Amino acid sequence: MTITPELLLNAYASGVFPMSEGRDDPELFWVDPKRRGIFPLAQFRISRSLARRMRRQEFRLTLNANFTGVVEGCAHRDETWINHEIFDLYHKLHEMGFGHSIEVWDKDGDLVGGVYGVTLGRAFFGESMFSYRTDASKIALAYLCDHLRRTEFALFDTQFLTPHLASLGAIEIPRARYRGLLADALSGVADIHSVPLESAPEAVLQRSTHTS
Repeated sequence: MTITPELLLNAYASGVFPMSEGRDDPELFWVDPKRRGIFPLAQFRISRSLARRMRRQEFRLTLNANFTGVVEGCAHRDETWINHEIFDLYHKLHEMGFGHSIEVWDKDGDLVGGVYGVTLGRAFFGESMFSYRTDASKIALAYLCDHLRRTEFALFDTQFLTPHLASLGAIEIPRARYRGLLADALSGVADIHSVPLESAPEAVLQRSTHTS
């Protein structure tokens, strides 16, 4: 089956998403988990050590400055579900205004972390993240959650719950509850570009009620 960007968007709106078995496997399959991972946007958990690293301002963060680089970083691992078709599909979604990324740059100007996903209505569907420096992906997620709150998104879908995401405040909910949250999110409109990405880490930390 040929998956077009339009079909992919319809799949997200229906609560399913594609994956492949590996980088070199040309086949895609649809996934509809019985239990879904989500980030309650007001509950992102920032540890004291992460807060200290953010205050050091070792990194610079951007929005949609290098979407391709972030997807390449996410796929650059021994095992990945991002095959060539998935890479092309999300690049097309980015060109259409639905694919978005947060980039993390070090002081030398190198891309060292990031996260990317898809937006529909007031829903953000997180796809993958990567980190070449300690805490780079955590910082990307902290800024992303803050930005989604500021731009009035209602749902941050993480697909699955991993121990890493759970440590940051993500939770797992039944499929039926997820479908209800998704329907509510799709009934509204949010614009990820309605405000600039926050540049001051202290502002992100002050808006977080779960620094511990």
